[in-house]
Amino acid sequence: MSARAPFQHRPLTLSIALFTTGFSLHAQLHAASSTEEGTAVPSLPAVTVKDESDNGFAVRKASQTTVKSDLPLDKLPQSVTVLTRDQMDARGVQSLTDALQGVAGVVSGYYGRRGWDDFILRGQRATESVFLDGLRIEMDSRIGQETFGAERIEVLKGPASVNFGLTQPGGMVNMVSKRPRAEAFTEFSFTGGSDNFRQATFDFGRPLSETGRAALRINGLLMNSDDPTDFVYYKNRWIAPALSLDLGTRTDLTILTSFQTREYIRQQGLPATGSVRPNPNGKVDRSLFIGEPSFGPYESDQSRIGYALEHRFDSGWTLRQNFRWQDFNMDGRLISISGLQANNVLLNRQGTVQDFSGYSTSLDTQLGTTLVAGNFAHHVMLGVDMNRFNKREITTRCTVAALNIYRPVYGASASCGATPLTDISEEIHYTGVYLRDQIRIADRATLSLTTRRDWSSLDSFNELTANYATKEDYATTTSSFGFMYELLPGISPYLSYAESFLPQGGSRVDGSAAAPETGKQNEVGVKLSSANGRIQGTVAYFDLERQNVRASDPNNTGFYITIGEQRTRGYELEVKADLASGWNVSGSYANTDGEVVRDNTLANVGKPLDNLPRHAASLWAEYRERKGMLTGLGLGGGLRYESEKAGYSFNYVIPGYTVFDASVSYIGNGYRLALVVKNLFDRDYFAGGLNNNVIPLGDPRRILATVTLDL
Repeated sequence: MSARAPFQHRPLTLSIALFTTGFSLHAQLHAASSTEEGTAVPSLPAVTVKDESDNGFAVRKASQTTVKSDLPLDKLPQSVTVLTRDQMDARGVQSLTDALQGVAGVVSGYYGRRGWDDFILRGQRATESVFLDGLRIEMDSRIGQETFGAERIEVLKGPASVNFGLTQPGGMVNMVSKRPRAEAFTEFSFTGGSDNFRQATFDFGRPLSETGRAALRINGLLMNSDDPTDFVYYKNRWIAPALSLDLGTRTDLTILTSFQTREYIRQQGLPATGSVRPNPNGKVDRSLFIGEPSFGPYESDQSRIGYALEHRFDSGWTLRQNFRWQDFNMDGRLISISGLQANNVLLNRQGTVQDFSGYSTSLDTQLGTTLVAGNFAHHVMLGVDMNRFNKREITTRCTVAALNIYRPVYGASASCGATPLTDISEEIHYTGVYLRDQIRIADRATLSLTTRRDWSSLDSFNELTANYATKEDYATTTSSFGFMYELLPGISPYLSYAESFLPQGGSRVDGSAAAPETGKQNEVGVKLSSANGRIQGTVAYFDLERQNVRASDPNNTGFYITIGEQRTRGYELEVKADLASGWNVSGSYANTDGEVVRDNTLANVGKPLDNLPRHAASLWAEYRERKGMLTGLGLGGGLRYESEKAGYSFNYVIPGYTVFDASVSYIGNGYRLALVVKNLFDRDYFAGGLNNNVIPLGDPRRILATVTLDL
C-alpha cells in the first residue's frame, strides 16, 4: 500500500484507546453510584450472569441490541423474527444461510455455495447488513459468519437506519453472541455426515465468583468437509472466549472476543445452457467443477475484540455501551464462467485473483429511562453511534484455456497480469445521533417515534494512480413511526413507516461517487400472542421502495452506475408455538411482488427483481416425548417451498421447488444424539440466477449425525 495518512492500518491503537475510554467511563459511573459497605439497595435486585438461550422456538422478547427496546415482541409495531438456539439445533443449522431458510420474506443462499452468506430481505439484497451484538460486522467483508457462536439470530424486516445508520432497505440480521453463565458446564459435540463432513465443537463455562457474576465461557469449532462438486472443499476454525466481570449489582460488563479462519475452493455454479436451459449435447453433470483444482483456494480470517456494558443509575436511567474492533483478510483465486462456445461443448473461462483486507471500529452508546405520567409511560432513549470502516480491494485478471464440460480435462495453467486490474482503498466514517420515544398508553397502545441524524464520509483512493477516486461527505436525517393497539387480549394491529440511507462505495468512471441509496417502507399488520407467550404470530403487509440502486458499469470494468428504482410489496405470515404437549412448531408464508420501476436500461422496467419468488413457504414441527419409556425421544420434519424465480439480470426462469427435511433425536442422561436429513428426497433444484451464463446450484441431500456429551 502506498505511504499516505488517510488509509494507514492502525486499528489496534484506536481500539485500545476506545476500549480504555469506555472502561474508564464505566469505572467512574460505578464509583459514583456505589453504596457504602453493608448498605442495602432494595430497588435493584441482584442480577446474575445467565445464558441468553430460550427453550423451544417461541420467545417473548428480541435482544435489546436488535430492537434497542425492552418491550416484548407483541408490543413492538414492526416485524421481527427470532431464531433460538433450540430451533437452529433442531434443524441442524451449519451456516447463516441455513439459519435464514424458512424466515418469512427472506431468500437465502441464492448464489449457491460460493463460500459466504447471501440473502435477500423483502425483495432487496441485504447481504451487507449483518450485525453482531448490535454492531455491524463489516461492510462487504465477503467472509461467511460462524453461527455456532450465536445464541440467537434475529431478523428485523424493513428499513433500520434510525437504529443502525447505514443499512440496506430490506432489513438487517443481528447475531447475538453466547455469553458466560453463572453455572459451570462443559459440552463436546461430534458430527459426521455426507460429503465427508467432520466437525468437532466444544462449549466450556465456569463461574469465577461465588455470585456467578464473574464468569468465563469459551466455545470453539473445527470443521472439514468436501462438496458434491468435484475438487470443492471447506475448512472452518473458530474460537470465542468471553469474560464477564463482577463490578457490582448495578453494572454488567462482558468482554467478547472471537477468531475464525476459513479455507475453501469456490463452488461457481454451472453453465446455464445444459442445466436450466437445454443443450443439444445433453445435460451437464451437477458435480462438474468449472475451475482448475490447482488454482485456489480462498483463505480468510477475522478477529474481534469488544465489550458490552450496562450500568443502572439510582435515578432509573440506564447506560448501555457496545464496542468492537475487528480485522479481516481474505485472498483467493477462482475461475469463473465466461460463456459457452458455438459448439455448446467448450466453456470459455476467466481467472481472477482477489485480495480483500480491512478493519473497523464501532461504538454505540445509549442512555434511556422510563418516565411515567398518568396513563402514559415514555420509554425514552438517546444514542450516539460512531463507526469507521477501512478496506482495500485488489483484483487481478487471468486467462485460462476453455474446458470441455462433458469430458473435462484439468491441468490448464492460468496466466495472470503483472499489474492488478483494480486496487482501491476505501474509508467510511459515520456518526449518528438518534432519539426515540416509545409511549405506552394505558397499557393498551404503543406509539413509537424515532429520528436520527447521520454525518458520513466516503473516501475512495486509487492505489494504481495514487489519486482519490471519490471523496464525498453526506448529512442525512432518517425517521420511523409506529403505532400499535391491543384490540383484544393477544391481538394487536399495528402500522409503521421507516426510512433507510446507505452511501455506496466505488466510483463512476468520471471519478464521482455513486449517489447514496435510500429506501422507505409502509407496513400494516397484526401481532398475535397467547397469554403465556408460548404462541407468537405476525401477519403483515408492506410496501417498500428503493432508490438510487447501484450496479457494475457494463462498459467500464471496476466502476459503477446508478440504475434507478425498485419496489416490492407483499404479505407475510409467521407463527411459532411451544406447546405443553411436547410440540414445537415454526411456520411461514410470504407473497412478494417485486419489480424494476426505473432503470437506465428501458427494457428492464417492469421486469421482476432478481431471485425473488412470488410465493415462499416453510414448516418445521418437532415432537419430544416427555414421559414413559420413550422419554427424551424426538421426531421432527418439515418442508421448504419456493415458486419459480426470474429477474432482470438474466434471461431464464428458475423453476420452483419443494424440499423436505427430517430429524430424529434422543436426550439421555448426560448425552444427546441427533440425526438430521436435509432435502430428504434428494430433489435437484437451482438456488438462484447470477447472469445469462451462470446458474448457482441448490443443495442435494445431506445427512448429519451428531453426538453431544454434557460433562
